[in-house]
Amino acid sequence: MIVHHPPEDLLLALAAGRLMAGQDLVVAAHAERCAECASRMQTFAALGGAMLEHSAPHPMAADALSKTLQQITALPRGIRASAPAEAPPAAWLPAGVAWPACLSGREVTPWRRIGPGRRFARVQLPQSYGASLFLLSIEPGRTLPRHRHEQLELTQVLGGTFADDRGTFGPGDFDMAGADVHHEPVVQPGSACACLTWVDGRLRFDSGIAAAIAHWVGV
Repeated sequence: MIVHHPPEDLLLALAAGRLMAGQDLVVAAHAERCAECASRMQTFAALGGAMLEHSAPHPMAADALSKTLQQITALPRGIRASAPAEAPPAAWLPAGVAWPACLSGREVTPWRRIGPGRRFARVQLPQSYGASLFLLSIEPGRTLPRHRHEQLELTQVLGGTFADDRGTFGPGDFDMAGADVHHEPVVQPGSACACLTWVDGRLRFDSGIAAAIAHWVGV
């Protein structure tokens, strides 16, 4: 059962195409798993379409269509063409964890070991603006060392379960942590916890060793 959902402003922004690169993929990964949030997005999209239909028309430049077609043609092949919703070889995930369809065609770096029972892989973004999108897999009983966030962190749990002093987050759950959150997520018994996480700015770890590893991998 999915307990934690994105706030409605994020769902509305995704439906309107206003989320920045990386944020949109984490929220979309949640909507793939959550019928409740997918239904809300459909409602938002319908409302937006109705508003457009009844809004006053605005004249467009004579070359607007040709410029739009040129921009579509210039998109990288992996973005323009649809790809099977299967994980690339570099993107190992624990058994039973499905590759999010929203990541189809996305380039993923090879996994890096960032400590005992912890793996990390970066999802390449066309525009990052200082933010990072990555896959994280942590074995049961392990933690992500205690840390704060410079700005905002969005996480979608793909499989497994973690808990901190705010609650428990299982498969399909969404977590949003701001600069006021200071926590140490602990993976619960069972299977490895795999997450898709977007981070704006840097994570600030309490441990000097963890901070050095984070600097090395660029989060």
